[in-house]
Amino acid sequence: MWEEKNNTLYKKIEFKNFSEAFAFMTRVALAAEKMDHHPLWTNVYNRVEIWLSTHDAGDIVTEKDRKLAKEIDGFL
Repeated sequence: MWEEKNNTLYKKIEFKNFSEAFAFMTRVALAAEKMDHHPLWTNVYNRVEIWLSTHDAGDIVTEKDRKLAKEIDGFL
């Protein structure tokens, strides 16, 4: 579930291993590039954390973020 905090949509996801986390990030990267809307994220071993906000709108949550969040959820 996405959490809205500090003007971002935030999600923490844990996978079985690094390979699964990296494969997920690859799918997200391709979708984000198509949307020209890129996440702030971190990856440590099997954990991926994502923060979404729209920089052009003053670093707040917009429909672009909600759309990318829904796309990301489709990869889980």
